Amino acid sequence: MWIKICGNTNLEDSQLAVEFGAHALGFIFAESKRQVTPAQVASITERLPEHIERVGVFYSHDAKEISDVVREARLNAVQLHGGVDLALVQQLQEIFDNRIRFIQTVHWAIDSAENSGAVVGAQLREIRNAGRVDRVLIDSRVGQAGGGTGVSYDWKAARGVLAESTGNLKLIVAGGLRPENVTTAIRELNPWGVDVSSGVEASLGHKDPEKLKAFIQRALQAGVALV
Repeated sequence: MWIKICGNTNLEDSQLAVEFGAHALGFIFAESKRQVTPAQVASITERLPEHIERVGVFYSHDAKEISDVVREARLNAVQLHGGVDLALVQQLQEIFDNRIRFIQTVHWAIDSAENSGAVVGAQLREIRNAGRVDRVLIDSRVGQAGGGTGVSYDWKAARGVLAESTGNLKLIVAGGLRPENVTTAIRELNPWGVDVSSGVEASLGHKDPEKLKAFIQRALQAGVALV
């Protein structure tokens, strides 16, 4: 089970996540209460082990803007929000000569009148058929907030949609996860990975060591149980 701890703002939290067994750390460059600067992140990533995935979270559709941040912050992966833009992925792949990894985010709308399952299913099929990105993060959207909301979507409704649409995609579940429910989420959805931000915080932008440790341990245990 691949585990990403997102919304990191400081070295101590990042190092704890690594110590407890996280595979990836996320840093938010989009407008957010947990937004960080490239310089801040560079001071963290330079002190992380090489095997840790360092993911920049972006809402921008400007390839140059994203690539400049990736270089300054010493990232090795990009997570894209703000809609599926496969042309942007292609641009970035060309800029970095396929040396960085990608995660495409799709959103399960919580308070929308539209059929979220149908929308997510169509986006997953589009991504799968294009073959440019193999990792997709399914997060919840509440209003205009597309991450860090602490709200879960309907896992039972999502289970069939994800199973039908994935193909060879590696699906990452996010949205309202916390130590108390991550095992259930993994059992319900059988994802490739999980992603958490607010669910392991003590306060905005600062992780709770006990919650962080419990989340990672439970996610790893649940992942092993599914094998």
